[in-house]
Amino acid sequence: MLPTDTELAPSFEDPIALLRACHENVRRFARLSLKLDAYLTAQGLDDEASRAARSILRYFDIAAPLHHADEEEDLFPALRRLGEPAICKALDDLELEHQELADLWLAVRPWLEAVAERRLPVRPAALPAFASRYIAHADREETQVYPEHKRLDHATLAALGTRMSLRRRTAP
Repeated sequence: MLPTDTELAPSFEDPIALLRACHENVRRFARLSLKLDAYLTAQGLDDEASRAARSILRYFDIAAPLHHADEEEDLFPALRRLGEPAICKALDDLELEHQELADLWLAVRPWLEAVAERRLPVRPAALPAFASRYIAHADREETQVYPEHKRLDHATLAALGTRMSLRRRTAP
């Protein structure tokens, strides 16, 4: 018997694996935004385009902000407490990128709303930067700071998983 998606998904007991899984979704939906743009050029505005736009909107309106909160409110402060200047600098840079990514999202979101509502969209100039910057950001987090989680104690990681779970229970 093959495992189900639920069996393959990481749990809150392994919060770093869950954050990495979120990054896979970031990459998938960022790439989908570029595919949607190409699809609109080739096929035009239809139900498939509208569905894709709605799924991108749902991810970046709900899951991405939760993911950023997981990092900024829990993981990053825990890593800062390690007291390593290089880690703290990387975290500062990544937090600035979170704001830049939020600004790019605000530039892309109206286009996706128009596609979702089957209105003639005006392609935002920020679309390629939105997709590429989100992907690069996820890569940077995974290479520069996520490996440092191994220096955190079990209680800190367990608390991170608990807070991530609670954050999702109270999300809209």
